[in-house]
Amino acid sequence: MPAKAIEKLRTEMTGSNNPYVPMVGEFLIKHLQSNPDDSSKILNIDKSIAKSMQAMQAEAKKKQVGGMAVLSDAEGFAIVLKYFGVGEMVEAVPAVDTAGTPTQEDIDAEFEAMML
Repeated sequence: MPAKAIEKLRTEMTGSNNPYVPMVGEFLIKHLQSNPDDSSKILNIDKSIAKSMQAMQAEAKKKQVGGMAVLSDAEGFAIVLKYFGVGEMVEAVPAVDTAGTPTQEDIDAEFEAMML
């Protein structure tokens, strides 16, 4: 069954114009090589690499500040695994200390002061 799941991933990877689909696909293939029992979850016809990336985008939007968000590789791939219903493979991501992070209002005020 892992061979069928890998074939499904490779088909999506070669059929996409999005340069990130092969990156996520290779991650999933490596995951399957170490966790062949997860093949049935990857084979779910309602699940795709592209949709897993949409799930990643949705999570990033929740974290955005000033219209931007950053996910670490570990965070992004954890979202992909969760989307496919696969057990956690990545290590826990340390919390980022956001104390002192400027708000959008602080950024706008600083920009306006620079323009004067």
